[in-house]
Amino acid sequence: MVQWRKERGQEKERYTEELLGVIHKIAGDKDLLKAFFRDILSPGEYKELGVRWQIVKQLAAGKSQRDVAKNLHTAIATVTRGSRELADKEGGFQQVLRKISLASRDLAKPEKRK
Repeated sequence: MVQWRKERGQEKERYTEELLGVIHKIAGDKDLLKAFFRDILSPGEYKELGVRWQIVKQLAAGKSQRDVAKNLHTAIATVTRGSRELADKEGGFQQVLRKISLASRDLAKPEKRK
């Protein structure tokens, strides 16, 4: 029984890796990406993705968990999970926040004249 669960877990991990590859391939096409997410997720799951990102952004901006939960009309437990993940300085949320912060700073820099 334990071996079966381990194998099933590995199989699910392969499925996830394949999905990430698909998302990576279509990431440059915003309309296709949106259509794909709308098809693969339920309407509630699709909407929740946006809420979860707002949780991260508001927490990163220094808002309290209670304020974030109130602002977004979501459960404090959902916000707490986001906060826990955000606390990991090498986690995905922090990496993405750094990347988009760097990208926005690069866009704001004036071009050098030749």
